[in-house]
Amino acid sequence: MKRILVCGAGGFIGGHLVTRLKNEGYWVRGVDIKPHDFAAPPADEFVLGDLREPELVRGVVREIDEVYQLAADMGGAGYVFTGEHDACVMHNSATINLNVLEFGTRAGVKRFFYSSSACIYPEYNQLDPDNPKCSEDSAYPAAPDSEYGWEKLFSERLYLAYMRNHGVQVRIARFHNIFGPLGTWTGGREKAPAALCRKVAEAPDGGEIEMWGDGKQTRSFLYIDECLEGVRRLMDSGIARPLNIGSEEMMSINHLAETVMEIAGKKLAVRHIPGPLGVRGRNSDNRLIRQELGWAPERPAKEGLAKTYGWIAEQVSVALNRV
Repeated sequence: MKRILVCGAGGFIGGHLVTRLKNEGYWVRGVDIKPHDFAAPPADEFVLGDLREPELVRGVVREIDEVYQLAADMGGAGYVFTGEHDACVMHNSATINLNVLEFGTRAGVKRFFYSSSACIYPEYNQLDPDNPKCSEDSAYPAAPDSEYGWEKLFSERLYLAYMRNHGVQVRIARFHNIFGPLGTWTGGREKAPAALCRKVAEAPDGGEIEMWGDGKQTRSFLYIDECLEGVRRLMDSGIARPLNIGSEEMMSINHLAETVMEIAGKKLAVRHIPGPLGVRGRNSDNRLIRQELGWAPERPAKEGLAKTYGWIAEQVSVALNRV
């Protein structure tokens, strides 16, 4: 039986990935600095530990065939774009990747998956909210809009260098705004879909929610199930270059809020306030993934938003009942 290590198994995507891999019949070891906030992933082993610590990493990579490296210091715009966490974001995530690659390679791991981000794409190609450019070959000349993006780009190159110099196999996905149940929905690290679901769930019908910026900035959002399908297809493929895993269904943040309100059956006013925003426009370009894998995400965002809103509304209700 193939033995797999999931780094970041206590996080949103990592926790879902553990469940997917177990359902496929693999032996799975999860590791994270914290337990999962909402559901214990069904790993055969779950190690609580800090992947910045070399001795911890030496232990968890032993007798492992494949590593899925999703652990990172990250969050939504409120965490990444204020500049207050830049040193931690770069130091913590880079240290994790350096450790996992070095000690994994020494231990004989043959295959690594690395979760990169659409945040690596140049800001100068994402100034027009209606016409962003995010094809994989547009990553250079590099000019990410955040230190989070710069670290992701560095680590992409790190993984590819290990592949060239040490003969390991590497697969890299650039995620575009993955969302779904069992993810962070409050506290400052949540991303736009979860934040808006929470705000709508908390607001009384006819009330008001706040939104950072004018809401005309655009993004695409990918439901967790399609993200995992893309990850598994990429990992089992022979494609060693970075690929986008995201939706091409671009929408404004205003439209995202309207969709969540429609799902909730509420009519709410939106008050636009200053706040960290990131680039003006971003959308996954799926031409290369279709070409290389013969597959790309196709399900509408509203389908996943309905499931996500239902789960977050339950969390809000539980939280209110505790007060």
